[in-house]
Amino acid sequence: MSATRYTYLGPEGTFTEAALRTLPEAATRELVPMVSVPAALDAVRNGEAAAALVPIENSVEGGVTATLDELASGEPLMIYREVLLPIAFALLVRQGTKMSDVKTVTGHPVAQPQVRNWLRAHLPDAVWESAASNADGARLVQEGRFDAAFAGEFAAGTYGLEPLVTEIHDAENAETRFVLVGRPARPAAPTGADKTSVVIWQRDDHPGALLELLQEFAVRGVNLMLLQSRPTGAGIGNYCFAIDAEGHISDRRVGEALMGLKRICPKVRFLGSYPQAGVSAPGPAARVLRPGTSDAEFVDAAEWLARCQDGRA
Repeated sequence: MSATRYTYLGPEGTFTEAALRTLPEAATRELVPMVSVPAALDAVRNGEAAAALVPIENSVEGGVTATLDELASGEPLMIYREVLLPIAFALLVRQGTKMSDVKTVTGHPVAQPQVRNWLRAHLPDAVWESAASNADGARLVQEGRFDAAFAGEFAAGTYGLEPLVTEIHDAENAETRFVLVGRPARPAAPTGADKTSVVIWQRDDHPGALLELLQEFAVRGVNLMLLQSRPTGAGIGNYCFAIDAEGHISDRRVGEALMGLKRICPKVRFLGSYPQAGVSAPGPAARVLRPGTSDAEFVDAAEWLARCQDGRA
């Protein structure tokens, strides 16, 4: 395995590359762009890279399905950390292009909902066609296949384009969450402001099936930060669920919730416990635990049960 190589959703000039370069270790790694999320993750599975950075969630569009599906299937991988990146688009064009010249536009599918209102107001007749990534859209503009691309302003120089308009976003404070993914290993020690990701499959479709799964978290005071259903491919009505839960697998409340899910689900895939981006512990952003859900209270309850079983209660 190449311990010095990180892959990412390419080509050069993507928001994913910009997010990857915010990591301190990126300065000492070989950063290799890949044509797709599956290709970036397969490089890790095949031992060609130590880790891959891929987008997993957008504050406007929600979960990135290509990443969620890849993490749910194939050889298991694990999330080691996450990165949050503010997102604003530039309309990149070839030199000399005016707004009236723009008849076709492109960008990543996740970008379209973030600029839809701007397009309607400024380029109502422009035809949109999706690209593999925003940077790939810039490359297609460079090649003359489209008039303009929505991408990061930083991609303009890479592809010999110029920003016709900058700071484009329908939603203020839009951001995308990226995850650094590697091969399974022991999770890092808890920080007090962590997140645990899993994918779970329901045993069968019946009234209250999803409620039964969620109760495993609720009764232990575990807050959910993401819940997204994805089809399993086994027919209509067959779903798995990608879940981000607050806390670390070593926290008693989280560990017991996962054990509960393992008892009632045919399959549970652990995707990792890792620090929440932008949250320092035990600062004011850290959530106050509900009474009865701290590690000490779980230990006390277990000791009480042991005393009962031994006749010492």
